[in-house]
Amino acid sequence: MTEHFDMLIRGGTCVLPWGQEATDVGTRGGRIVALGVPSSATATTTIDAKGLHVLPGLIDPHVHFRDPGDASVESIPMGSKGAVLGGLAAVFDMPNTSPLVVDAKMVAWKQEYVESHSWCDMGIYVGGSKTNIPELSDLELGRGVCGIKIFAGSSTGDLMVEDDVNLEKVMRSGRRRIAYHSEDEYRLQARKSMFKSGDPYASHMEWRDEECACLGTRRLMHLARKTGRQAHILHVSTAQEFEYLKDYRDICTCEVLVNHLTQVAPDCYERLKGYAVMNPPIRGQRHMDAAWKAVNDGLVDTIGSDHAPHSKEKKELPWPDCASGLTGVQTMVPIMLNHVNAGRLSLNRMVDLMCAGPARVYGAVGKGRLAAGYDADFTLVDMKHRRKIENSWIVSPCGWTPFEGMAITGWPVATIVRGNVVMRDDTVLGKPSGKLVKFVG
Repeated sequence: MTEHFDMLIRGGTCVLPWGQEATDVGTRGGRIVALGVPSSATATTTIDAKGLHVLPGLIDPHVHFRDPGDASVESIPMGSKGAVLGGLAAVFDMPNTSPLVVDAKMVAWKQEYVESHSWCDMGIYVGGSKTNIPELSDLELGRGVCGIKIFAGSSTGDLMVEDDVNLEKVMRSGRRRIAYHSEDEYRLQARKSMFKSGDPYASHMEWRDEECACLGTRRLMHLARKTGRQAHILHVSTAQEFEYLKDYRDICTCEVLVNHLTQVAPDCYERLKGYAVMNPPIRGQRHMDAAWKAVNDGLVDTIGSDHAPHSKEKKELPWPDCASGLTGVQTMVPIMLNHVNAGRLSLNRMVDLMCAGPARVYGAVGKGRLAAGYDADFTLVDMKHRRKIENSWIVSPCGWTPFEGMAITGWPVATIVRGNVVMRDDTVLGKPSGKLVKFVG
């Protein structure tokens, strides 16, 4: 009897957990059911992947889709559309919205909204604050919740936990890994008076200096060891932090951003001005070199975009009045493929960082591997395709990318989410069908 599948992907080079193989993939019911399929097999949908690499569906574990908030800057519908255009099958969205996602009411709203408006699958962060610490142990177990996010610096109002007493209380409320923005708020405020409006944009990395980041990370690691609570340090940006974190692998995982692997100071500030301003800042060559060494030494667990759009008007204000945050969800995969082609990392390592890594760190179920039983999420890429990143390609309502004009070799040509082709050859297909990612509680 001829075997029939919902989907067959034929002729591609698959990036499997054990290496690259030329094999066909069969799916049913939104899951992978077979690697290596007889030529006689049939399918409702057959995709010719000859000349392409078939990756597990790539994940961006760090985006700010600003929803609820200002839809003229970003939203879940448009942010997720950018994600699938850029080759991403899933994203994890941050809680610093308006209103904040810090309570059961807003978590419920976002859970419902995601599953009716998102083009890709999504995980959602719950924000930790000084006022919701007792509820965090319950909130972290909510459907689709990837974890608790703590701003130990660089935030305002309630969404800030900067002092050790409250940070320790957060760590003792719940059991899942906590994701941290690690900058020392006390040092930030103490240094603020050293600068004035209209100073060079490069002043951003001087104000938010290396010690600001390192001090924050050292404090968090002391408390993580004290409480035994697993930590994930987001957007590590200094050579000192990478070296320091080698001694905390028992308690801590870490992320590096595409920007810190791609852009370097002072050049970025001279060329892009406010469009290079983000937190923590883009730093000098020594720190970029350390980030790449950490990637290739195996220290880094995940790569994120920290997609955080702002209007052009706010980005073009003088420093430090300009908004901090850059777009990146749509450009993340092409840029990383370009790094692969440049020999900075292997394709297998890229997949580890953008699939297995986030699935392991956050406990995502059914994501991160091209293997039987896992979700039928795939990113098909043409490693030879040459193209320039252009603002006109960006679908985010803010309408800009800091990588405009960058020449790329390697491009995503299809995104498949649970067996549904949602992007093919730069065209988004069907209607939003994203679901909440499941996580181990």
